[in-house]
Amino acid sequence: MSGIAERVRAVLPAVRADLENLVRIESVWADPARRAEVHRSAATVAELLSAAGFAQVQIVAEGGAPAVIAHHPAPPGAPTVLLYAHHDVQPEGDRAAWASAPFEPTERDGRLYGRGAADDKAGIAVHLAAFRAHHGEPPVGVTVFVEGEEESGSPSLGRILAAHRDALAADVIVLADSDNWSVEVPALTVSLRGLVDCEVEVSTLEHGLHSGLWGGAVPDALAALVRLLASLHDDDGDVAVAGLHRAEPGRAFPDYPAERLRTEAGLLDGVREIGSGPIPQRLWAEPAITVIGIDTTPIAASSNTLIPSARAKISLRVAPGGDAAEHLAALRRHLQDNAPWGARVTVTDGELGQPYAIAATGPVYDAARSAFRRAWGAEPVDMGMGGSIPFLAEFAAAFPDAAILVTGVEDPATRAHSVDESLHLGVLERAAIAEALLLAELGAARR
Repeated sequence: MSGIAERVRAVLPAVRADLENLVRIESVWADPARRAEVHRSAATVAELLSAAGFAQVQIVAEGGAPAVIAHHPAPPGAPTVLLYAHHDVQPEGDRAAWASAPFEPTERDGRLYGRGAADDKAGIAVHLAAFRAHHGEPPVGVTVFVEGEEESGSPSLGRILAAHRDALAADVIVLADSDNWSVEVPALTVSLRGLVDCEVEVSTLEHGLHSGLWGGAVPDALAALVRLLASLHDDDGDVAVAGLHRAEPGRAFPDYPAERLRTEAGLLDGVREIGSGPIPQRLWAEPAITVIGIDTTPIAASSNTLIPSARAKISLRVAPGGDAAEHLAALRRHLQDNAPWGARVTVTDGELGQPYAIAATGPVYDAARSAFRRAWGAEPVDMGMGGSIPFLAEFAAAFPDAAILVTGVEDPATRAHSVDESLHLGVLERAAIAEALLLAELGAARR
């Protein structure tokens, strides 16, 4: 191991500089005003892969954001490994809430702060480090696929997979877009929840009314909406929508004490956790519903008026083994059947992504666990992921014979999608060493 580890450490300073340059690019595909930045980000990724030694590098787009595909051919008899990451990032939100500028990478206490520093431009950095550590001549074929719209639900991914199937075909797929158990303990993600969302509009009046003249007899829409949203959970915080799937644990859950949840989630003093059952079960194998936005009269513009209509956006996480479309239908039924006071309810369907579970057995997974064990000096944990990677099911459908590994460079303190997103630099090093070792082990297995 020492030779590969030393070579990874030797290339990391340059890789980090490349990562910081990527973080400075505001590649937010969800913001139409910054679409040009996403194209600039794709061009920069393509340049980095070309400079690393990939002879075949192309930027592709099938009606959506630009993605990058780079290929290094396999030696005779060797497998091909597809390394995935994405170069688009979430919007930064309130810039004033960040401790440092979101698109200016800043190191503090061993962590690199910036939007996309972890999710998922660090995935690009890991792939670059692993490839460079092999001096551009790994013992396996390597294809790097860097997507450009993952944070927007990957709407054109299916078209990319169909149009470029031959270029993306691989024996092993490594998706570097997940979490680790801690900064000291690595993890392989073996299950992910799916995702559906919708907008619900509640209407009670043709127009606003004076609350003094009509209040007490006429329902306002916001009050009706609040009661409807409250019906999504019971008093313990468990999801109360009928017909949702709850997964049976396929393996023993690792220990996750309540104190750790409080610390890592940042629960305020006196705020209780919600739901029942083991914490990993709630986070990984149960449905979860979150109200992620409400449209109504802002306080600054409020008056003593009964509000005629109000809207909310609802996100539902689907437990592994469930069907996303069926869950969206169940949520829609609940909203339509539980409207208080006869309020009119209109539901508009949104994003849909299927959950996924991985058996994670066989020689490829054995090689991955060995590489993680050697790189981290700790036994890797098989863990679920409460978040969603909807494209995983699309990869599995496109390449049913490939072994899929879901890895990552995040940790519980990363704050992906939030303010002050950060990358633990020690995790970056260990993740890069593990991937370089994995390429070596997969190459050695053919001999």
